[in-house]
Amino acid sequence: MARLALVTGGTRGIGAAVCKALKAGGYDVAANYVVFDEAAQKFEKETSLPIFKWDVSSPEQCIKGADTVAAHFGRSIDVLVNNAGITKDIMMHRMSVDDWRAVIEVDLSSMFYMSRAVIVKMREKGFGRIVNITSINGKMGQMGQTNYSSAKAGIIGFTRSLAQECAVKGITVNAVAPGYTDTDMVKAVPAEILKTIIAKIPVGRLAQPDEIARAVMFLVADEAGFITGETLNVNGGQLMD
Repeated sequence: MARLALVTGGTRGIGAAVCKALKAGGYDVAANYVVFDEAAQKFEKETSLPIFKWDVSSPEQCIKGADTVAAHFGRSIDVLVNNAGITKDIMMHRMSVDDWRAVIEVDLSSMFYMSRAVIVKMREKGFGRIVNITSINGKMGQMGQTNYSSAKAGIIGFTRSLAQECAVKGITVNAVAPGYTDTDMVKAVPAEILKTIIAKIPVGRLAQPDEIARAVMFLVADEAGFITGETLNVNGGQLMD
C-alpha cells in the first residue's frame, strides 16, 4: 500500500511542488491550505489531489484536520511535510506584537501542533517521516525579519529534539532549508532588492520549487531511515555550513 503524505501549505509554491513530486513518486497525497481558495481549487483540478482547509496555527484545527485526512484515506498519515509559512516583514522597532505572534504561530508553533497530531500513530506503527521546511534566513538572519528568522531558527532546534525522541520508533525528523526560491513570496520583493539578493547567490539565480521538492523526496524515502535530525541546505551556495 502506498505511503500517505500530508503537506501543509501544499497548494502553492514549494508546497505544491512537494505534493506533485510525492504523487509522481507513488505516494497518496493530501494538501492542506487555509487562504487563497481560488489557487487551492485550481491546484486540486490540475493535480486531482484532495485539498483540506484548516489553520495550522490552531492546535484544535490541526488535530481535526489530521483526523479528517486519515478518515478520507482510511489509514493514518505516514509522511508529514510541515511547509506552511507566512511573512510579516518590518523592522523590529516598528513590529507589532500581532505581527510577531502571527509569524511565530504559523511558522513555528504549527510544527508542534501538526507533529503532535500525527506522532502517536507513527510511533504505534514504527514508521514515520517528518520534514520541516525552515529557511536560509533561520541560519543567517535577515533585516526586517526578526519574527520570521526566529521562527525558522526555532524549527531547526525543534527538528533535532524531536528526532532524538522518535529515532527508536522508526521515525525520522529532518529539515530542509531553502535559499531564495522562485515563489510568490519572493516575487513580491522589489526588483532592485531581488537583484542584489541574486548577486549574492553563487549559482546566480533563484531556486525552483521542484529543486526544493527533490530534497524533501530524498528525506521521506523509506531508504532514508538512517538520516535524522539533519538540516539539508538547498541555497545555491549562498550559505555553506
